[in-house]
Amino acid sequence: MPELSTQYLNEAIEDSKPFASQGSVNAAIPTFDDTMKDLLGVTIITKDFEIYSAGDYKQNVPMQSTSKIIGLMLALQDFGKDRVFQTVGMEPMGDFFNSISSLESPDTNKPFNPMINAGAISVASLIKGQSVDKRFERYLTFLKDITENDDLEMDESVYQSEIANGARNRSLAYFMQSTGTLVTDVEEALDLYFRMNSIMMCCNDFARVGLFLARGGIDPDGNKLIPDHHLRTVKAIMLTSGMYNASGHFAVEVGFPCKSGVSGSVIGSVPGKMGIGVVGPAIDSKGNSTAGGALIKKLSKDLELNMFGIENTAGE
Repeated sequence: MPELSTQYLNEAIEDSKPFASQGSVNAAIPTFDDTMKDLLGVTIITKDFEIYSAGDYKQNVPMQSTSKIIGLMLALQDFGKDRVFQTVGMEPMGDFFNSISSLESPDTNKPFNPMINAGAISVASLIKGQSVDKRFERYLTFLKDITENDDLEMDESVYQSEIANGARNRSLAYFMQSTGTLVTDVEEALDLYFRMNSIMMCCNDFARVGLFLARGGIDPDGNKLIPDHHLRTVKAIMLTSGMYNASGHFAVEVGFPCKSGVSGSVIGSVPGKMGIGVVGPAIDSKGNSTAGGALIKKLSKDLELNMFGIENTAGE
């Protein structure tokens, strides 16, 4: 097994970069164009706060769907698991992340899980605050505490693009309102969701979110911010649904909780060991970074990070 080092990560980046050719950059994101297609960066932060980075690890991209992890944690804190999962399910879904057909199922009219767009909008509607501004302030403060980065902020151009290109998300939200699934103000839930997606982060920030989960909800100052039972819920949902409708594939090939975004961001959390942040803007048709996904798989295999790879041989 190779030793985790900057040299190893540089080699892993070079091995994974060719997979960028299998994807394309999301042109709906301002400043994103084909010149970013071959970018790939990674940061790993261990439980002892050793930091290893390589490639284009300083590249900032919008959180996009990686924001769903933070939103779910806040909603669980505010209302508890029973209330949250009255509004959204916890099952994987085979359709695309912005599908509306699943909401028309005769068995259930609530979103399958919090990691798809409809589910994340439902979760955003549960975050407490007297106004959208107050709710977003809570979200951003919580994220800054986790990442130790007080400079995090929403990119206005990305936010405006979210609004301008948000027709599908609006249709999801208003359909849920029509069935009684979304009972709060629809536009406020959407606005908070758009804002959360528009926060800019780099590999280090994404890795720190993964590390927060890996360390049991303890921030860098040693404060326990999330109870264990909520963390178990978040990590289980990430494992089964965090990589869109390729989540089963990544659960098998990677074997630890991950969450991707259409900006090419990936958050990985190896329980008790490390957080991983990846940025690779070229994404596939399912919304996952092609080079970033290849890199995550390589890291899992080379560094033996798969949670299911340790066999219990007690009594043999």
